[in-house]
Amino acid sequence: HRIPLLSLDNAFSLDELEAWYARLLKVLDRTPAAGEPLPALPMVGELKIDGNALALSYEHGVLVRAATRGDGEQGEEITANVRTIGSVPLRLLLEHPPEWLEVRGEAFIPDGTFAAINAEREARGEALFANPRNACAGTLRQLDPRVVAARRLDFFAYTLHLPDDWEPGAGDPPRPSS
Repeated sequence: HRIPLLSLDNAFSLDELEAWYARLLKVLDRTPAAGEPLPALPMVGELKIDGNALALSYEHGVLVRAATRGDGEQGEEITANVRTIGSVPLRLLLEHPPEWLEVRGEAFIPDGTFAAINAEREARGEALFANPRNACAGTLRQLDPRVVAARRLDFFAYTLHLPDDWEPGAGDPPRPSS
């Protein structure tokens, strides 16, 4: 990954969230001295979608690589499979695309689609999938992109990384401010 794809892990209470924040500050060497307030760090909060994190890399507006989270530094390259997800653009509609751009998001199987897939599997006498998240993860690892296409995955983007010096063309949407 060009930029580490990190995760909050699971925090189910304010105490667990505060403990995570303290660990983050320690890793960043930003732990305040006793009595000082905690430093504010820019954060992003997003809806929880129970799928699989993906990083989509574009060069000059063309999707060139899709990878799973992996260990946060390096993920599994699954570009051929991600190209079959209809909500993932293969080419960005920009007049002046940046040299590189990375979109972070979540691949998932919507509940209705999951029910339909299991109904189809049951009709064929195949074992049912236990849940949409595991079905999505297994689907993304298939060797045959046609299997991936048949399972009708979706994608929800939540973060965009751009080069600092990129300026949009006259017909492009304005550069995001955050």
